[in-house]
Formats: sequence, C-alpha cells, structure tokens
Amino acid sequence: MLLGRVIGTVVPCVVCEGLEGVPMLMLQPLDKAGAPRGGTIVAADSTRMAGPGELVYYEGGREAALALDPWFVPVDHTIIGIVDTWGQV
Repeated sequence: MLLGRVIGTVVPCVVCEGLEGVPMLMLQPLDKAGAPRGGTIVAADSTRMAGPGELVYYEGGREAALALDPWFVPVDHTIIGIVDTWGQV
C-alpha cells in the first residue's frame, strides 16, 4: 500500500468501459514521513468517497486493476481507502 494526499479531481473526456461513474482524483504521493515524494498521479477512486485534502492509501499496477468491479479495467493506480488517523498509537 502507498500513501498519498488528494489534491484535485480529473474530469475525463472519454471514459473506458468499466470505469463509468468512478471518480478520478489527482494524488500527491507521500513518503513514510508524510513528505511529498515524486510527481503527481491520477488514481481511480474505488471508495467513491475521497475528496480534496484527504489522506488516502492506494495501489498501483495489477493490484490497482483488481480493486475495481469489473476487474482488470485500464487503470494504473486505484485508491483503496481513506486514512482516518495516522501516527503512533
């Protein structure tokens, strides 16, 4: 699992079959300390609840394609969940 912060939304002009109604969000990947790491990415939101400013965890590659229903839709990254709290317990 990877950590990121939602920084915006993406409105696609063309939607591939299987991705109808799935929000596309712009993410800033974060390192383990919560600092920005690398460039921004676009991820499908399997929770359909994440919004700008929220901390999320996401997957990339094959796991991202398996997270949505139907499986194996053409995505590189998918938001798996929203982080409620982060830090030492």
